[in-house]
Amino acid sequence: MSDTYSVTNNTAAHRFEVEIEGELAVLEYAESATAVDLRHTEVPPALGSRGVGAALVEAGLEYAKQQGKRVIPTCPFVRSYIARHPKWNTIVTTEK
Repeated sequence: MSDTYSVTNNTAAHRFEVEIEGELAVLEYAESATAVDLRHTEVPPALGSRGVGAALVEAGLEYAKQQGKRVIPTCPFVRSYIARHPKWNTIVTTEK
C-alpha cells in the first residue's frame, strides 16, 4: 500500500471510516466484551484498487489488538486480508 489514509473510528456508528475526494469507505463492526466482529467492508468504486479497504481492515485489526480483544472476521474481505497477512491469525476467533 503506497498511500497512507487517515482512518477514523466512528464509535457511534460502529464503523471505521475513510473519506477521500467526497467518497466514504467504511468497515462496519460490532463489539462485545471479548471480541470485535468485523462485519462488512464497503469501498466506493471510485476508491477501488487504492488500498483503502486494506487500510480499513488494518485499523480494525489494530483496534481489536489494542483493546485486548479477539477478531471475528465475518466480512469476506477481512477474511481474505487475514489470509494474506497471517500475523493476524493469533487474534482471530469464530466465537462471539
